[in-house]
Amino acid sequence: MKNCILLLASIALLSCQLSSELLTTIYSLPKNLKEVSGMTYSSDDSILWTLEDSGNANVLYGLNSNGMIAKTVTVENVKNIDWEDITKDKEGNVYIGDFGNNENERQDLCIYKMNKKSLDYENAVPDYKISFFYPEQKKFPPKKKELFYDVESFFEFKNNFYLFTKNRSKGFDGTVFIYKVPNRAGMHKAELITDFKTCDDYDNCAITSAAISPDQTKVVLLSHSKIWLFENFSSDDFLSGIRTETELQHYSQKEAICFKNNATLLIADERVKKTGGELYEISINKLKSKSKP
Repeated sequence: MKNCILLLASIALLSCQLSSELLTTIYSLPKNLKEVSGMTYSSDDSILWTLEDSGNANVLYGLNSNGMIAKTVTVENVKNIDWEDITKDKEGNVYIGDFGNNENERQDLCIYKMNKKSLDYENAVPDYKISFFYPEQKKFPPKKKELFYDVESFFEFKNNFYLFTKNRSKGFDGTVFIYKVPNRAGMHKAELITDFKTCDDYDNCAITSAAISPDQTKVVLLSHSKIWLFENFSSDDFLSGIRTETELQHYSQKEAICFKNNATLLIADERVKKTGGELYEISINKLKSKSKP
């Protein structure tokens, strides 16, 4: 028994040492933000905008460089059904992805546009609502082996949104669908543009967040323990360039990723019991240096 305890302690210590090589902890998230599900960084005022998912308030939180809540914006006339990610466009307008769909039975998937100027107020109404559906989904919910239509990850690129599915199918094989939705008000048919595979381990390879760099030359996807980096792609064919997969050597319920600048990523995990609830930083160079050969 003693040897077993020593072995577990050694493994835990090694895990901490390995994670410290990659992820730098910036600060602990405010205690009342237990379920951070997405974030985006505003370089104009050094504010990190974040939100929480289903069961939480319809509020955006702006964190300052010390991790304190500097701004709160209540989004009026909408409900937080399952806010799963947040992103911004080149002008700094912010978009809320209300498309969490764990059971694959929702038919009210949408994205809300928040004007950049509205984020200066405690209460704000979305500029407009983008509703969409997946034409490939015929049943709500579909069969357990066809639960492809949950999404926790998206970004805006050249007046379109790109959504990366979180596969919840029985017999998970790592398939990720990439859908395209136009950035304009109304109801839209999401366009399936391609798919790819991560790995067949759901705990480590289900996609939980996505981001595109300010210069729009890099795309990253996040899971609980990995990051996928896409570079040198052509137009919106993100799979056409160089793909880098990196194991973070640190497992937690990571649900949010964004670019702080073109060279640096920010990552947040949800607070589960006594773990998580932290904001981490990692440079693209360090990420690539530790990637799989």
